[in-house]
Amino acid sequence: MRDLIEACAPLIYDSVTELGISEEDISNLIGPSTVGPMADVAIPCHSLSRILKKSPVDVSEQISIAIAPQLQGLALTSSMNGFVNLKAHPEWLANKTMGLLADKMIGVKKDESRKIVVDYSAPNVAKEMHVGHLRSTVIGDAIVRMLLFKGHEVIRENHIGDWGTPFGMLIEHLIDLGEDSFSSRKGISDFDQFYKEARVKFDQNDMFAERARSRVVLLQGEDSDTLRLWKVLVDVSTGYFNEVYEMLEVLLDDGDIMGESAYRHLLPTVVERLRESGMLEESEGASVVYLGGKWVNREGYPFPVIIRKGDGGFNYSTSDLACIIDRVERISCDELIYVVGTPQKQHFEMVFEVASRAGFMDERHTAKHINFGSVLDSKGQMLKSRAGQSVKLVDLLKESIKRADNAISEKNPGLTGKDKDRISKMIGIGAVKYADLSTDRTKDYVFDWDKMLSFEGNTAPYLQYSHARISRIFSLSPVSRKSLVNSSIEIFTEEEETLARCIVNFAESFDKSISSMHPHKLCTHIHATSSAFATFYEACPILKAENEEIMTSRLALCDLTARVISTGLELLGIQSPEMM
Repeated sequence: MRDLIEACAPLIYDSVTELGISEEDISNLIGPSTVGPMADVAIPCHSLSRILKKSPVDVSEQISIAIAPQLQGLALTSSMNGFVNLKAHPEWLANKTMGLLADKMIGVKKDESRKIVVDYSAPNVAKEMHVGHLRSTVIGDAIVRMLLFKGHEVIRENHIGDWGTPFGMLIEHLIDLGEDSFSSRKGISDFDQFYKEARVKFDQNDMFAERARSRVVLLQGEDSDTLRLWKVLVDVSTGYFNEVYEMLEVLLDDGDIMGESAYRHLLPTVVERLRESGMLEESEGASVVYLGGKWVNREGYPFPVIIRKGDGGFNYSTSDLACIIDRVERISCDELIYVVGTPQKQHFEMVFEVASRAGFMDERHTAKHINFGSVLDSKGQMLKSRAGQSVKLVDLLKESIKRADNAISEKNPGLTGKDKDRISKMIGIGAVKYADLSTDRTKDYVFDWDKMLSFEGNTAPYLQYSHARISRIFSLSPVSRKSLVNSSIEIFTEEEETLARCIVNFAESFDKSISSMHPHKLCTHIHATSSAFATFYEACPILKAENEEIMTSRLALCDLTARVISTGLELLGIQSPEMM
């Protein structure tokens, strides 16, 4: 508990000096407790036993006795097995929660603002978005929201695949199909079929393949008619992306698109600057950079970072280096964040190293690869459709909304019409996003419909139901939520104490989540708060409390709980319904 440590530490330093222990001796020992509800803060005394020449048990008892008078009203002290344990005093918890009633940030402090570019989602033009795009999109969106909450200037960049050799065959297939036919039937539809048809023709029809290759030359030469046809593909695809993003309720829009095409004019610049730096070498007709060090194969030979291929084409590394130049020099960003799957880990490590050595970035800039694992089925295999294809993201989202609608029909048959449709979408989309975000992003996770849509456990529906339950309490209350800003909070029961502790710890948990770029840590805290509320709700009468003062105090705890849940879910890109 960060706030409790900050409050107690100076008093502890003053108290232990009389025992012959300096601030330097003890300051690094004070930290969060690992013994659960027994304590919030712990001080291991084993290293101090050498100073006082006593056993850790004796030292912990001596320190506990010495600091107890100074910590009255702040923390309750005890010693056990060589540890001094501090537990937040109910009076301190009550004062801290009261201080949060008027705080819109619920204790979170804004950082000194940095300009941060977040690269995420990155679908391909003329291709369907599949479940593999889900993780990049929702993890990136959550990170963007959390960074904004901390006061940073965030630039969202959707690095779509909209340039390169495949567009030769795609444009030629578009010509064969007819522009009007393509444009009229490609809302949320089967882009995969379009791409597969073009690929089959390219592989089996020599004349078509030759046309495609010629079209690539025209595209790279920026032939006006070819660029117009290319833009047809991009525009229709962008409309499709927007429909998916609207369903997912993420922040991305047209203004965030920065496809590979946006950097094509910088590709020669990358080559020129690397050559001027002396880093560029020729290898079998290709232009490469050798980093050496840890980037070697099993035989000990260095891996090349291919900048220009033997045929004169550029590689992904070249495009990513062009991105860095653009983001550092045009946007003047301080930090670059890439939300991309774990298989690209080495690629980004090498690109960042090249950029650093070449001077594309300097010590003022940081670049981070926010990696993530795969979505698996119940057998531990990559999630596929019944036909054995990658699951289309649109189909998955529609199925989740449908299942949420069925679940609501069972739980609340009286909810109908537009309200039911709206809440079904909140629950269905929220369930998919939360199932992803509540898992450590670096690990694979199993996609389980029953689990993610359950109203029990660490799921979005459970948290959303908790918020709806609190909204219901206030709909029946004679006290409005706005009037609670200056309320007095008193804590008498263990259940109130546990709930208040969760509320006070929201800011610390949020800061840990964003500093590590691990949204699941925030999920864990929201769930702990919701669980603590469920226990509090069962044990502590609210509207039928013993007197008006206790009722108001408990309503204030309800208000703060609802705000922790709704704010936390909003930072994850999930809505909190007021009825379910």
